[in-house]
Amino acid sequence: MTALRDIYFTYALGGICTAAALAYAIRLATGAAAHSDRVERIGGTVLLGKGVMNWTYWATDPIVRALVALHITANALTWSSLVLGAGAGVALAGGWFGLACLLATFSTIGDILDGQIARATRTGSDRGELLDAAVDRYTEYAFAAGLVIYFRSSVPLMLVTLAALLACVMVSYASAKAEALQITAPRGLMRRHERATYLIVGAGLTSLFGEHLATTWPDLPRATPELIALVAVAVIGNLAAILRFVRISRALP
Repeated sequence: MTALRDIYFTYALGGICTAAALAYAIRLATGAAAHSDRVERIGGTVLLGKGVMNWTYWATDPIVRALVALHITANALTWSSLVLGAGAGVALAGGWFGLACLLATFSTIGDILDGQIARATRTGSDRGELLDAAVDRYTEYAFAAGLVIYFRSSVPLMLVTLAALLACVMVSYASAKAEALQITAPRGLMRRHERATYLIVGAGLTSLFGEHLATTWPDLPRATPELIALVAVAVIGNLAAILRFVRISRALP
């Protein structure tokens, strides 16, 4: 029953995403695709294209206007992202992958919205950026910590999770180090939004298909979809981090 109830959270999130996708499809059929200057600056990769990113910013734009009208500050959303991200970690520790998917998605959306609100209200500051960066690291840690607790009976699965966490840390650290050295940080792969997308999708697929996979193939763990996402983040992310450091080193005088 627990697994069945957990699926409902993924269904709820899927319904919201489907509605947003249908609305965007109507826009595409009647006009041009959405365009975001921020997406152009960030750039897309083979892991997550600009089309999906533009759709995300387009879908959240009405929310931004509503939050600005309600005088919700960027920092308030950043703190909300932290609470939701921590909740996702707790849910993962208990094996509630659907709930974790929902909470982590809202946490990531909050991370998107705080920057948009700061720009819309011209309230961006160095302190706000510092808080945002710190919350990003804590929410990623919470997600990984929840999985480590869930995989506590298997050392190999815990190591895979820790390797993914290492990738999260090192990719972000490489970018921060480049900025500290006043060098343009290479874009690379497995940036924050890409890591979040893969890990959240992995959690959602686990809630939908994990029990079926474990029943059909008893040798597979229930969290196989999440494990696939972790391996992708660990392998691609750590390689991307090493490549970033190499490029930064070559750019140094």
